[in-house]
Amino acid sequence: MTAYYPPIAYIVPEAENGWLLKTILAKRMHVSRKLQSKLKLTEEGITLNGRRVYISVHVQAGDVVEIRMEKETSDDILPQPIPFDILYEDEHILIVNKEAGMIVHPTHGHYTGTLANGVVDYWLQKGEAYRFRAVHRLDQETTGVLAIAKNPYVHQHISEQMIDNLVDKKYLALVHGTPDPRQGEVDGPIDRDPEEPHRRIVTPDGYPSLTRYKVLESWTKGSLVELKLETGRTHQIRVHMTSIGCPLIGDKFYRHAIYDRQGEHGEPGSSFADPEPHSYPTEPVSEIMELDNFISRQALHAFELSFEHPVTHEQMTFRAPLPEDMARLRQRLEA
Repeated sequence: MTAYYPPIAYIVPEAENGWLLKTILAKRMHVSRKLQSKLKLTEEGITLNGRRVYISVHVQAGDVVEIRMEKETSDDILPQPIPFDILYEDEHILIVNKEAGMIVHPTHGHYTGTLANGVVDYWLQKGEAYRFRAVHRLDQETTGVLAIAKNPYVHQHISEQMIDNLVDKKYLALVHGTPDPRQGEVDGPIDRDPEEPHRRIVTPDGYPSLTRYKVLESWTKGSLVELKLETGRTHQIRVHMTSIGCPLIGDKFYRHAIYDRQGEHGEPGSSFADPEPHSYPTEPVSEIMELDNFISRQALHAFELSFEHPVTHEQMTFRAPLPEDMARLRQRLEA
């Protein structure tokens, strides 16, 4: 007998009396064509008042439409007892606070030790069967809130909210200097660096990219900045903040251009055209290096994530506190 996840139900209101079932599925329950095709092939995938029907039938007010997805497992991910911080969990989603240095999903050369390995083991120990589906990405060294869907419907629903810009993702960063103005936006197209394809740069021929920022606190050598992504390009915050002369403290990849200007080439320098000279911090390069060496990663934290729950339709907001290494760096800047 096929094992299913709990059904997701929709009660047809009076205003939708006589609609086609396929219209209810697409317009009201937001089931993608791909998922509809899969559900139609399972015995209890799509039911109307408890009976399996064709999606070409007409519904009546008060009818109960239900979809059921078959249980899945991540057989390609090795379960490992890796601890991780859970912020929220229900039968549809898992929200975690990712730590620094943890890769989200196994990749070539990193088949174990990832968040996915730990989550799959956690579900296995609870006797639950889910396929690991991270809804969005965080860089290996970026900490903070990460959403994981427990079924394809939830993954699709939140992904569509992201495409429609209905998901709020806010970050905290500790940067060199202070952005001018203290609140604004960086509207700079991003694409691969033709000389170093694994890097991204701001270039007129790039993909539209927009980051909004607000300085929360500022000190002599740096600032605490809140950032909101309006687009989701790879390394977007790191690239945009470097492009305005305020790179993230500790970032060994998108370093401050002052390293190149001072002849410091221990790590790759910035590939951007120099911003206006006044946007650079006035400290000697040694002081910038001291701050960069104070933390072992880029000082970036995904502190808040908001979206509509795909099943309950409740607007939900999840927050993760500032991690210890960034808190120490903040104290260092204050001192």
